[in-house]
Amino acid sequence: MRIIEVLGSGCPNCQAVERNVHQALTELGLEDKAEVHHVTDWAEIAGRGVLSTPGLAIDGTVVSTGRIPTPSQVADWLRSPVAGVADVTGQIASR
Repeated sequence: MRIIEVLGSGCPNCQAVERNVHQALTELGLEDKAEVHHVTDWAEIAGRGVLSTPGLAIDGTVVSTGRIPTPSQVADWLRSPVAGVADVTGQIASR
């Protein structure tokens, strides 16, 4: 089971990220293989190194901050066996 977390206050941008996550899950046929959570606790968000919201974490790894990734970008991250860390352009950086 993949754990996907939208990190932010619940603002319209956070809601857009969540919509894009659900769209990517549907396109990949993973709706029943993932849980989507919304993390709104600022201490927890900052503790993960996210200083600009919305943020997105997949399986505990932050893959995006301060932007709204497209459904295609989310799908690419979900296809990865281990989510990498994405830079602000949405490119996955190797670890």
